[in-house]
Amino acid sequence: MLGGAARIALLEAIHATGSITGAAKAVGMSYKGAWDAVDVMNNLAGEALVVRATGGKGGGGTTLTPRALRLVETFRAIEREHQRFIERAAHALGAVSGEGGDAHAGGFARDLAVLGRFAMRTSARNQLFGTVSGIVRGAVNDEVSIALPGGEGIVATITHESAEALGLAAGAPVVALVKATSVVLVASAADAERLSARNRLCGTIEVVHRGAVNA
Repeated sequence: MLGGAARIALLEAIHATGSITGAAKAVGMSYKGAWDAVDVMNNLAGEALVVRATGGKGGGGTTLTPRALRLVETFRAIEREHQRFIERAAHALGAVSGEGGDAHAGGFARDLAVLGRFAMRTSARNQLFGTVSGIVRGAVNDEVSIALPGGEGIVATITHESAEALGLAAGAPVVALVKATSVVLVASAADAERLSARNRLCGTIEVVHRGAVNA
């Protein structure tokens, strides 16, 4: 999937409604979350994309700059071409493998999603792919429950604005990143019961690499 779709949708909603309040409601964001997203886009673009006018004959409002309108148009054009590419690639690979079109299209989409995760660059060594199974909204933070492929589940606590910016919802694919130094190991289930950590994954040690200080 082409990145930035949620932010482009917000720009389109601002253009359609002429207000941040209306745009936020249209895309399912809070007012603060929408303005935070606008600030991020302005910073990333290096210029104003959204302009807020106050007072005046028309009573003020929020509008997109010409640059923002061009970015929206460019994004939608790329999105259309991207979809055409996906359809052509799925058809071509299906013809080569001899599989049915619909069945192979689903396999191709899954392969593409995996390849997209391969392209993610991060220093976190533990990368757990899963699906959002539920979100408990809070005034400040949201609790995001993630179902892992093996049947286990973990919970992430992030700010409400971050959840909105990521477009998180039940069923959405996500990757949980955990630095190796943040993982706490205990030797038995009895030891684990005395800890307040909510995320608990049971496993078996495969190998130990010993260093001068850490292992």
